[in-house]
Amino acid sequence: MSLLRSLRLCLVARTGSCSAGSLLQSPQPWHTFHAGPWLSSSASSKELLMKLRRKTGYSFVNCKKALEACGGNLKQAESWLHEQAQKEGWSKAAKLHGRKTKEGVIGLLQEGNTTVLVEVNCETDFVSRNIKFQQLVQQVAFGTMLHCQSLKDQLSTYSKGFLNSSELSELPIGPEREGSLKDQLALAIGKLGENMTLKRAAWVKVPTGFYVGSYVHGATHSPSLHNLVLGKYGAVVICETSEPKANLEDLGRRLGQHVVGMAPLSVGSLDDEPGGEAETKMLAQPYLLDPSITLGQYVQAQGVSVIDFVRFECGESEEEAEAD
Repeated sequence: MSLLRSLRLCLVARTGSCSAGSLLQSPQPWHTFHAGPWLSSSASSKELLMKLRRKTGYSFVNCKKALEACGGNLKQAESWLHEQAQKEGWSKAAKLHGRKTKEGVIGLLQEGNTTVLVEVNCETDFVSRNIKFQQLVQQVAFGTMLHCQSLKDQLSTYSKGFLNSSELSELPIGPEREGSLKDQLALAIGKLGENMTLKRAAWVKVPTGFYVGSYVHGATHSPSLHNLVLGKYGAVVICETSEPKANLEDLGRRLGQHVVGMAPLSVGSLDDEPGGEAETKMLAQPYLLDPSITLGQYVQAQGVSVIDFVRFECGESEEEAEAD
């Protein structure tokens, strides 16, 4: 089937107007597609149309409008499409603002001596499992990682920091791309049609002699998301060890599981007695995987010291988050 015949069957009639219609509006079936003079001019023009469609994922109608608006310049047409989508994303974000966002995911990203946790929220669990939403979480995690790595601090001990929603929104996308994370948020809202929020982020950097254990409950991995781990709960635990140990990764995962499951509010000390007020102190709590001993007894036998931790639970209130 020829390209034009296929287009006639699938796309809405358009006359080539660059400003008419919504960029994200779905074409109506059974209308005839009228190729403008630019599109009909050559086979190479049709190849550009196909290439732009594959690269951006936008409809043939909108790709045609972009190419005509930009005189067949592929790079400019791609920018034109993104600009139009951005405008519609901001418009939809304004309309959806205020709708509750109790669903979403926690994202964990580790690179070298740096670990970040982020939380991005949406309205429904269905959207939280959409790859476009998860790509937004990836962008937020990368933006937080770049922010942390840009901090020129001389580490003699570990460092930890937090970003609230407004601070997170203003982070740049990356060193080679224009715009901020709030622009990517608007694009995602425009594509998926739900209100979303960049709720918070935390980062940890450690020097030699320290180790960051991590755990994400209900973890999912996607090859397209590289090293990002997604789930509903996430924890990082900062440990100090006097000598390298072969089992640190497994130990760190077990400590992260304890933090997620037991939800301590502070580390405490090895001198804390179990029970009473010490129930919220990590080292005095019964060890999640072996309640016959305390977490402090477990780590002492492993030859490591727990220094600090961060725990994120998706959808928890700000009061609960501040307590953590």
